[in-house]
Amino acid sequence: SLHARSVESTPMSEGDSSGQRAYQATKDQILSGAVRGGQLLSEVEVAASLGVSRTPVHEAFLRLAAEDLLELLPRRGAVVVPVPPREATDLLEMRLALESAAVRRLCRNPDAVDALFTELTELITLQREGAAAGDENRFAAADDAFHHRIVDVAGNAIGQRFYGSLRDRQRRMMAAAVRSDTARAARLIDEHALLADAIARRIWCSSHDVGGA
Repeated sequence: SLHARSVESTPMSEGDSSGQRAYQATKDQILSGAVRGGQLLSEVEVAASLGVSRTPVHEAFLRLAAEDLLELLPRRGAVVVPVPPREATDLLEMRLALESAAVRRLCRNPDAVDALFTELTELITLQREGAAAGDENRFAAADDAFHHRIVDVAGNAIGQRFYGSLRDRQRRMMAAAVRSDTARAARLIDEHALLADAIARRIWCSSHDVGGA
């Protein structure tokens, strides 16, 4: 069943709150892989599991359809849109381009590097803990934070917004990848450790690419 996640926000009406809960709970289930591509979701069942009416669930489904996560079916509910076959490759190419630009920009702000290395090391520890516990969602969240932090610290506001637009797809892809290949988490952690070390030693200032998936 779907479980609502608490969402910090400004005060909202009861209807808005129910809609946000339905949206966030359903989205979390899709991104984590708890509901898979091709699976049918019923507005009635989701509403019952969350203790809300169908109206906020319908509104949540409309939002998720606009984000290409659901395909609406009249009078039946919605189907979870499968991840397109080429999306993983396309996503990694775009992320590599943005992260490469971010680390090159950091060459002009060396004071930020030491603090960034500390943060990345802490996030690698969280990844190890998630992998050890067999928690794909915890691992995927730490993986996302690791890559996102590099772009954030670089300070390119346009790059940050664009990178943020990839975040949901990245989370969904990573959770699915680790679930299907349990050894992949260990490989990614090793790559992240090498990347963090390269950042700390400024090796990337003379390089053109950023490693790590």
